[in-house]
Amino acid sequence: MPATDTIVALSTPAGESAVALIRLSGPDCVELGPALLGRIQTLEPRRAYYGQYHKENGETVDSCLLTYFAEGHSFTGAAMLEIAPHGNPFIIQLILEDLLARGCRVADPGEFTRTAFLNGRMDLTQAEAVADLIHARSERSLELARRQLHGSVGRKMSALTEQLLHIMAHLEAYIDFPEEDLPPVDEAGPALDLKRLIQELKALIETRQYAALLHEGVKTLIVGEPNVGKSSLINALVGTDRAIVSDRPGTTRDYLSAFIMVGAWRIEILDTAGLHAAANDLESIGIERTMEQAETADFFLLVLDSTAPSPALPPDLLAKLTPENTLVLENKMDLPESQACASFRSDLKHCRIAAKHGTGLAELKTAWAAALDAQTAPLAAVDGLVLNARHAAALTIAVNALEKALQKMKDQELSELIAADLRQAVDALGDVVGRVDNERMLDRLFKEFCIGK
Repeated sequence: MPATDTIVALSTPAGESAVALIRLSGPDCVELGPALLGRIQTLEPRRAYYGQYHKENGETVDSCLLTYFAEGHSFTGAAMLEIAPHGNPFIIQLILEDLLARGCRVADPGEFTRTAFLNGRMDLTQAEAVADLIHARSERSLELARRQLHGSVGRKMSALTEQLLHIMAHLEAYIDFPEEDLPPVDEAGPALDLKRLIQELKALIETRQYAALLHEGVKTLIVGEPNVGKSSLINALVGTDRAIVSDRPGTTRDYLSAFIMVGAWRIEILDTAGLHAAANDLESIGIERTMEQAETADFFLLVLDSTAPSPALPPDLLAKLTPENTLVLENKMDLPESQACASFRSDLKHCRIAAKHGTGLAELKTAWAAALDAQTAPLAAVDGLVLNARHAAALTIAVNALEKALQKMKDQELSELIAADLRQAVDALGDVVGRVDNERMLDRLFKEFCIGK
């Protein structure tokens, strides 16, 4: 925004509430604060004032709390005001109209955070983390958004950049001062450092595979033969009758989905058509869709009927089931003829349940959460996870440039050519945290934010 603009937006969701929050940022905040409360004296920064909101014509709109933040000591880096009136949409509209009449303008989506970035209050990864924090749907995604907001990615990029600059300084000394009496070039040293740096960057890029799992939820398929209790299981997990329960095989001919929380994880759970020799074309389509969903599933709940013989499931499905991504549920344990099914895929963890009565579901959820925690355990050891496509793209450019430089070292090409590749890698690392002047990229990024943030 231009330095002379003062922007305003409602920062709480539209609708009725006990209290709303209206934010302003810009130079007019210094004088607006006292004027809105009908005070002559200036307001002390970071102190909440209770009073009556006065329109420009002197009318009182509502009682409110008003907090002033001085320039350089606010979220955006500019002077800010936060007004907290009652959450009546009519009151909010009157206040917004009055502020616009006083010369403020409505903020664009993400403009508060963009201003904070442009004023150096945060790097671009932290700005992106604000949106991630707002949209987090599980404890795990919330935890990672907090880590990024506190600068984990920025610190990692700084450390990697320092390593690269050290290599460049070693190399460029021979370019800038070829006549000086410097030690002989040790090709093994920079080459070895470059190899380590490339490996570290590739390991970071690999963490991108967890992005959908953390942001969108763990896609979990309930699979098994017809009439083993898959629909009863999803109804018991969701707590409502999402699926039709029937003794007739083939009742579920398409997949049903719902979202639940298991431990710290958001789960997208899908009830699929039973896997068996289809009796008609409609059932065949349902089974095909089950196999299609299995291609992109993160986790499987394989339901067995513990009163029946072991199932004959498609080999393609069985090949996807591993101890890391599957739990075998021995259903109908409440029936007298129920037997243990430990011999079926003994490499997988088994849980005995009675889905219709909810028996064993607590133990199932405990085992399920533990399996997901173990599956993502490597994330805890990585500082500065790359869960953003933009970050991964920039790091890939850096890796490609470093690999070119490494090859040129091996081919003993001119140091100037090697240094050019290294500088490209430095620029790519800088792109991650936002040391770039790319208005189109920033416009696209911040327009995805909600208004008022």
